[in-house]
Amino acid sequence: MEEEIGPVRAPELDGAIAWLNTPEPLTLAQLRGKIVLLDFWTYGCINCLHVLPDLQRLQAKFADILVVIGVHAAKFDNERSTENIRRTLQRLGIRHPVANDAAFHIWQAYTVRAWPTQVLIDPRGYVVGTATGEGHGAQLEEVITAVAAVFEQEGLLDRTPRPLSPEDRAIDGPLAFPGKVLADEAGGRLFIADTQHHRIVETDLEGRLRRVFGSGIPGRDYGAAGDAQFREPQGMALAGDVLWVADAGNHLVRRIDLASGQVSTVAGTGRQSTWQQTDGGAALETSLNSPWDLAWDGRLLFIAMAGPHQLWLLDPDRGLVIRYAGTGAEGRADGHVDTAAFAQPSGLALADRTLYVADAEANIVRAVALPPENTVRTIAGGDLFEFGDVDGVGDEARFQHPLGLAVAGGQILVADTYNHRIRRLDPTTGRVQSWVGSGRPGHVDGAAGAACFYEPGGLSATSRHVYVADTNNHAVRVVDLATGVVRTLEIR
Repeated sequence: MEEEIGPVRAPELDGAIAWLNTPEPLTLAQLRGKIVLLDFWTYGCINCLHVLPDLQRLQAKFADILVVIGVHAAKFDNERSTENIRRTLQRLGIRHPVANDAAFHIWQAYTVRAWPTQVLIDPRGYVVGTATGEGHGAQLEEVITAVAAVFEQEGLLDRTPRPLSPEDRAIDGPLAFPGKVLADEAGGRLFIADTQHHRIVETDLEGRLRRVFGSGIPGRDYGAAGDAQFREPQGMALAGDVLWVADAGNHLVRRIDLASGQVSTVAGTGRQSTWQQTDGGAALETSLNSPWDLAWDGRLLFIAMAGPHQLWLLDPDRGLVIRYAGTGAEGRADGHVDTAAFAQPSGLALADRTLYVADAEANIVRAVALPPENTVRTIAGGDLFEFGDVDGVGDEARFQHPLGLAVAGGQILVADTYNHRIRRLDPTTGRVQSWVGSGRPGHVDGAAGAACFYEPGGLSATSRHVYVADTNNHAVRVVDLATGVVRTLEIR
């Protein structure tokens, strides 16, 4: 915590365009006698997501004296929507009150400079301290304990419980916020990361249910398909009868033996690492950091490690996991894999010894030439704060937080997530063209330009179709490659 010099009165929470998870807007005046923890965040930021377990733990430990308030100050245009934030709260299981600070009024009043930032306020309404970045949970706990002891002694601590009012909505259907999808044309199989049901669903290519891997209870148990546990699984890769799974919420890579249905852990400890701690080692002794997508090249498993802004690889034969590309600095920097920089890589596609990367926070698509070249180049898109919805060539094109990729017919298909579109990218010329999706969030089937998606997060292509994990619609959509016509896959 960075201690303030002298007592500083915390500014009131004025200027939010909406409040969520609370029946009415909150004020610090109402909360006198409570310790208040403000969390300034934006929902596409992986570092912000890493703070959430600490907030939940602190809220549970200090339930009668601590009020956690999320102040959502959007980086991306799409994140300013109150409805989009509402769905995100449901997807992430956030139950504390959240203010939509779309115009940055509260952010500016507190002179916040970066996501995430936490501000601790004492029961009299004065700022105790601030912390920027993630990983401050233990320190916050110590300070809250000390503040509580002081104000308890003075008789100024209010222990009256404040009930939470989460805006839970029933999800009508078999899927809940599916993050990624993987189509196996040769085997006639479709694998769906049913992310918020904490499981992997296997169907045929027409949606007929075959098997489910995972009990649906978040955790990291291994074993038989129905007993094993996942936590918010994301990307997958297929190697014969082995399905690799990026178990993002557990910071693990899992292995599903499709012949036996057995689930095991092949990399990670279940604890989140920071990129400064390690460059790799023994796979089961090395902590990972939000693995988000996977690609299999026949011998090695490439991992989009969103947390440290890097690409890693797993050698399953040797039982090793190591950093492959990216210094850990968040940014757009091309060149050799040892000096390149990424910004929350979240989608992978492999073709012709080139690994394509959806670099979400940088709003770009990268190409990594695999060994022996080991070089990174940007094909198209903007930069950390240069985003939009613009067709064009190379740096002229604009994406908005793209999360998924697939390769079909020599073209890269891009799930341009916050633009609610699927784009086409020519890897040779760098030309980006809108292909499917109106650009408006919704759930509409039909012709390419009229169809609507809602934050699509994952893609997988066969020779005739593209399967889309349409995350906020709790659905898998199917696009005809020849016509662009979109339909919703019925899971049955």
